[in-house]
Amino acid sequence: MVGAMIMVHGDDDGLRVPPTLAPFQVVILPMLREDEGDAPLIAYCEELRGKLLAQSAFGEPLRVLLDAKPGKAAAKRWDWVRKGAPLIVEVGPRDMADGKAAALRRDRLWNDAAKPNFVFLPRDEFAGHAAAMLEESQQELYGRADARRAANMVRDIATLDALKAYFAEDQRYPGWAEVQWSRPDGVALDQIVEQLKALKLTFRNVPLNAAPADGRCVFTGEPAVERIYVARAY
Repeated sequence: MVGAMIMVHGDDDGLRVPPTLAPFQVVILPMLREDEGDAPLIAYCEELRGKLLAQSAFGEPLRVLLDAKPGKAAAKRWDWVRKGAPLIVEVGPRDMADGKAAALRRDRLWNDAAKPNFVFLPRDEFAGHAAAMLEESQQELYGRADARRAANMVRDIATLDALKAYFAEDQRYPGWAEVQWSRPDGVALDQIVEQLKALKLTFRNVPLNAAPADGRCVFTGEPAVERIYVARAY
């Protein structure tokens, strides 16, 4: 069983995909008008895409999409917001004339006035800062996930009866329990799995970088060898 930080993110506006996992880390949206002005605008965005592709984050070149398909800019923007694109860049004719781009971070979607939190930067300046913005976004999402996990974790359960009692409480979101166990196998493991199944619980993860085991196995009473996460099965 392998343990890791599970980064599950979402809000009322859709997904928030961590930049390390996103198929496209930056999505460029030219604000097309279906007239003769579209060609130079797309060319301007292609130049921006080229500058971004020359940048790296997390040890890899940036993954950048230029979405030049027809459609209203706002509708396309919210489509990518719902899909969780970490960094969305809108470019309109006025931005092109000013040599700028409007960047919207998915993890900082709204400003204090409840408006989309666009940051307007010179195009080349944005291209040079995009990787740092993605890395900062990754750390913020990770930090929020870590804090949320810690707030929904109990670590003081030392017996099977205590585990039963905790998950028997009337809690809508009981969270996870970190318990110690002896890592049994064979018949002993089968029996534990059946006990958990009866309680509608399952093993989830062996946490990375956990404190060393220093007690008794919740299930067998034998000396524990590691810590493990247990949670309700839905």
